Amino acid sequence: MAQSDVTTEACVALLDRLVAFDTTSAKSNLALIDDVRGQLEALGIATRLTFNDEKTKANLWATIGPQDKGGIVLSGHTDVVPVAGQKWTSDPFKMVERDGLLYGRGTADMKGFIACALAYGADMTKRDLKTPIHFALSYDEEVGCIGVKGLIADMAENLPLPRAVIVGEPTSMQLIGGNKGGRSFTAIVRGVPGHSSEPGRGANAIMAAARFITYIEDLQQEFCDNADPDCPFDPPYTTFDLGLVNGGTAGNIIPGECQITWGFRMLPDDDSDAIEARIRAYAEAHIDPPLKKISADAGIEIIRRVDTPPLRPDTTSPAEQIIRHLTGLNQSGVVSYGTEAGHFQNAGVPGVIFGPGSIQQAHQPDEFIAVEQIDKCRKFIGQLLDWAETGA
Repeated sequence: MAQSDVTTEACVALLDRLVAFDTTSAKSNLALIDDVRGQLEALGIATRLTFNDEKTKANLWATIGPQDKGGIVLSGHTDVVPVAGQKWTSDPFKMVERDGLLYGRGTADMKGFIACALAYGADMTKRDLKTPIHFALSYDEEVGCIGVKGLIADMAENLPLPRAVIVGEPTSMQLIGGNKGGRSFTAIVRGVPGHSSEPGRGANAIMAAARFITYIEDLQQEFCDNADPDCPFDPPYTTFDLGLVNGGTAGNIIPGECQITWGFRMLPDDDSDAIEARIRAYAEAHIDPPLKKISADAGIEIIRRVDTPPLRPDTTSPAEQIIRHLTGLNQSGVVSYGTEAGHFQNAGVPGVIFGPGSIQQAHQPDEFIAVEQIDKCRKFIGQLLDWAETGA
């Protein structure tokens, strides 16, 4: 069994390199992907890329070890959330260390995990891996787990199905076996504009939107009132959100349109199709008729923008068992935020969420990760490679 010489300092240096790429979701991630691809191919590690339609963003897949069987996927998203409007004490894309903490956008969410995995690239090529290790780097996770779907489709069609996936979102190196899913929508309410002195001649889109919003609020209360107190999620029920409302042109004009951005984060056992159908049925029965009475062109249109499946907990899955075996952790938790793990699970690849850093730092100004967390992740990946050499 080969002795690893990967150091925490090497992981930190690679993290510094990754943070320097501004991969905010609204921008391309190709510069980072090209850099990582160059590093891997210099080691003789072949890579596969899958792109968005515009070819401005890419996922990367690489396998180290046997090519004819599925192994363990180390999965991470390369995009980060915006820094606009946030007060940073240093350049978010120039990592700095202060008192054992590494500051920079993406340090915790989730370039820290990616750096630890990639730092082992050369070490992996020197080992006699019986179980392959796969790198899976995706784009546009932060805007709905969009990119990983193309990566998984390519994997399922062209490669041996992996045994398990470790999604390295920040969990403070605690084992997470389940997460809520999420669906996001835009509702466009179209009314009939007119002079506000004659409301009966128009159809007020904002008032109609308000009735729709009130229904969502009532539905939230219903789910809250019927929550299972033994549910491990916090909060222990499917939650609804309403983030944006935009409508109207002036105070004395009947608003002709109102747009609402809303969604829900569902428990793994809740029927998301049924929830969506119930909301659409309400809109059709109670929002549409008063509007269409004024004009056939009026009404409400509900557009689904994002559908992220939940990760259904499975303590017996190979993913959980591998982590438990290597770390000694004897229980797993759940989280309410979404991850890419559910997409892998739906493709037949069991997954867990397990990575360095705290989710409390994600999306915040002065985002940071502790060097101690990088060290823990480094040691775990070394253990994973020792295990992969045994062919267990």
